[in-house]
Amino acid sequence: MLGNKHIRKNHYKGTSTKRRVKILQHFICCFEIVTAVAILTVMSFVFILAHDFITQCDYFRSDNIVVRGGHRLSKQQIFEQANINKGINILSVNLSIIRNRLLAHSWIAEAEVRRELPDVIIIRIKEHEPLAILDLGRRFLINVNGEVFKECTASDPDVLPVVSGLQFSDLNISGEPRSTSFNAVMEVLRLGRESDSILPNGKIKKIRVDRQIGITLYAFDQARVIKLGYYDYPYKYERLESVLFYLKEKRCRPDFNSIDLNHLDRIVVNFMRDESSAGNHKEV
Repeated sequence: MLGNKHIRKNHYKGTSTKRRVKILQHFICCFEIVTAVAILTVMSFVFILAHDFITQCDYFRSDNIVVRGGHRLSKQQIFEQANINKGINILSVNLSIIRNRLLAHSWIAEAEVRRELPDVIIIRIKEHEPLAILDLGRRFLINVNGEVFKECTASDPDVLPVVSGLQFSDLNISGEPRSTSFNAVMEVLRLGRESDSILPNGKIKKIRVDRQIGITLYAFDQARVIKLGYYDYPYKYERLESVLFYLKEKRCRPDFNSIDLNHLDRIVVNFMRDESSAGNHKEV
């Protein structure tokens, strides 16, 4: 009978052991968390001290800020726009912020800012190249890409061709394609930028756009009228060169009133001296 007697387990003793194990595990976990926080705090403090030391160290003090690409803007204007001065620690400079400041200037098209250790900051900019003045009721400057980049002010160049007759809807705003009229203006201005152009942009005073008849130029010292119409501008410039050469060879007076190149098979030259007479034009 004694051999069949079951021995009961000590449940209290097992429960007490498990409780002690859980308490120990909880203590270890808390200790690990506190240790990790302490290490992170110490490391953060070390990094802050290191950052402050490096960004205030005279070894990285910049006495040489190099500016490249500025033509219209002076170095001082670029420094003021970038909000940067000589003597700044180059490691304390946020290059992206400086670049964005530069790009906020209406004359700056592109900007790059970089460091050269230990003490050099290099600023490279590309300015907008003004091509013409666009008169839309208010006057704006357009660059060589046909982009409006600023409104005209008294300090801007006033010797550029003035384009009139266009509307805001003609521009490539919001990704919309440019109109036929605006493309015609840009092609004429592109031809005027060529080194051997018979009619360089510097000689063009005004470009008038008429949606029906096309482009009319007012050029040379006395603002002579040259009617180009639409299309075939390279060929029309060649014909214009031939006409001017012909007039010079024939010893005609150069002060013509107008040349009509709308129809290349019938070029009409109108002279100022004949304005009051019935036959005031000559076909070439």
